[in-house]
Amino acid sequence: MAKKKTSIKDIAKALGVSITTVSFILNGKAKEKRISEEMTKKVQDYIKEIGYKPSHLAQSLRLGKSKVIVFMVEDISNQFFASIARLIEEKAYKNGYKIIYCSTDNDTSKAIELISTFKMRSVDGFIITPTPGLEPTVEELLDENLAVVLFDRWMPDVECSYVVVENKSSSFEATRHLIEVGCRNIGFITLESNQTQMIDRFNGFEQAVRDAEVNHEVFKVKFHTIAEQEASTKILEFLESNPELDGIFFATNYLAFEGLQALSKLHKNIPHDIKVVSFDDHYFFSLYNPSISAIEQPLEEIADRLMESILKQLDENLVEKPVQKLVLNNKLHIRESSRG
Repeated sequence: MAKKKTSIKDIAKALGVSITTVSFILNGKAKEKRISEEMTKKVQDYIKEIGYKPSHLAQSLRLGKSKVIVFMVEDISNQFFASIARLIEEKAYKNGYKIIYCSTDNDTSKAIELISTFKMRSVDGFIITPTPGLEPTVEELLDENLAVVLFDRWMPDVECSYVVVENKSSSFEATRHLIEVGCRNIGFITLESNQTQMIDRFNGFEQAVRDAEVNHEVFKVKFHTIAEQEASTKILEFLESNPELDGIFFATNYLAFEGLQALSKLHKNIPHDIKVVSFDDHYFFSLYNPSISAIEQPLEEIADRLMESILKQLDENLVEKPVQKLVLNNKLHIRESSRG
């Protein structure tokens, strides 16, 4: 026969105190309810001795808090998102929170369904890389006073906290670098997207090539997972049809992976035949031969700011929940692929 699970009632009976006293101590309200330190220690020592684990669901119902934050991104297997996730998990744990991870695959219907599911489980907040058209759902979360922070991209029409990076200025800097090392026919390979981060990266590139009056070609591919091969084939076709390109700027690191494969198939010598820069640095880029120039996003700082922002929204002592709009600086690492 299975051993009966210890309840708060059992603890109260064993110690000769009220159930309410035990409940207050378990929920961290001993000082607030003026329970003595001696009594608090007595209860804490006993539950430690018997190995009591409070019901997470029961606690969340009593407190109105689950101590769970959802981390919802485009693709959790992507190195950028995975790195942020790992850093956030550590910071959340230190503050008494757990993280649930999920991927939207940039699919709005899937994102809405996931948010609905997690709301029913009474999570405390959401850190989201929003999909196209998710504005009404995010506004609904905010109206319900849930903690929400966007990252990697933001929503111009929604008054919501976000943490993003300097996409436009970094893209401009990288393109200027290609121009300064002699490139006069520059290609920009990006995604078909109306999301803020991709628009800003395109605008930074376009401003730099127009200011310098150099020839340029833009190629946009549909959003895809790394496992899909169609985009890789399309990039190869684009490069084959534009043999005059002497510089190429990839808007994401996974586009760069596909592009480098295509350049290898075309027997293009980097940097002699064509110089290469990518947005979003990756450890692979420093191992590749030649090493690839790339824009590094400040992962640690992004994670810090995301947690700071959502914890402020979850702070019960703050009557006004602050809306924080943070834009962080990146760093361009110039490596062998784009040296003059």
